[in-house]
Amino acid sequence: MRDEPLLKVRELTKYYGRRLGCGHVSFDLYPGEVLAIVGESGSGKTTLLSSLSTRLMPTSGHVEYLMRDGAYRDLYRMSEAERRLLMRTDWGFVHQNPADGLRMTVSAGANVGERLMAVGERHYGRIRATATDWLERVEIAADRIDDQPRAFSGGMRQRLQIARNLVTHPRLVFMDEPTGGLDVSVQARLLDLVRGLVTDLGLSAIVVTHDLAVARLLSHRMMVMKDGHVIEQGLTDRVLDDPREAYTQLLVSSILQV
Repeated sequence: MRDEPLLKVRELTKYYGRRLGCGHVSFDLYPGEVLAIVGESGSGKTTLLSSLSTRLMPTSGHVEYLMRDGAYRDLYRMSEAERRLLMRTDWGFVHQNPADGLRMTVSAGANVGERLMAVGERHYGRIRATATDWLERVEIAADRIDDQPRAFSGGMRQRLQIARNLVTHPRLVFMDEPTGGLDVSVQARLLDLVRGLVTDLGLSAIVVTHDLAVARLLSHRMMVMKDGHVIEQGLTDRVLDDPREAYTQLLVSSILQV
């Protein structure tokens, strides 16, 4: 990992009226590092992810991102056009519901190809060849390239969404409950795929999940949230094997008892 953080988050706070979404969150994310944000429903983890990815504007605090030119930019001081460009090129966002991250009425190949066109690729043959390669990388048969996502299973849609996001080799990927709603056997296959791709591509990722098994498998470091606040953070194995906070201990013990 490089010495400079890819993302520097300082005192990030979001209120919905008087209700706290997330409060005074600070951390650094380094290149090649995967951070899991865990907690129960209503803990603030999704609000935090939405704020980090600029889908929500925070009430206070700031997030600096290390651009490809080596300079840090405050995400919330960027123009809307600059943030959209970042989302199309340098970042990826994997939704829990694949339909939110795919165009369901165009082909699988077109879903991947659109992302390539966003970074300037215009040669049809290269676009189709790259899309075919990425479908195979996410275990979708090449002969399904002209099929629409609505003809795919939930697991296939999620794998297609991952291909669409990773085809441009982003440096940072946000994942919101990436295995939510999938059967256990499909979850395991998808997690193995994601872990391999993240490692092979050297991606940084922020993964929101309520599933501690997902956090253990994918992440290097983990933050536990409760009532909008980060109550514990550290290396994933340390947090899960030796939780210090009573709430984290409860989360871990509830999984062990299942």
